[in-house]
Amino acid sequence: MTLDLAAEDVPYLPRGVRLTTDRVRGGTVLLAPEKAVTLDAIGEAILSRVTGAASFGEIVADLAATYDAPVDQIQGDVQTFMVGLRARVFLLVKP
Repeated sequence: MTLDLAAEDVPYLPRGVRLTTDRVRGGTVLLAPEKAVTLDAIGEAILSRVTGAASFGEIVADLAATYDAPVDQIQGDVQTFMVGLRARVFLLVKP
């Protein structure tokens, strides 16, 4: 089984996982039951586009347009980030 996302896959945050602002340290964190992951600006930019409606391909295209970067490079970076989150069950994909 592969955790890679196809262009048409729609990623979403499962129940109990959410983005929130860390008021003590500043910045954004990804919270899950008994877990927290501090996000950098790149992680925040990616996860802010994970709405449960946008496909992986749409997220990549939006990021490439926003940051005027090559789609292939953005796709590889976003794929790596999302695969890591899927492996830890911070991110799911709609069937």
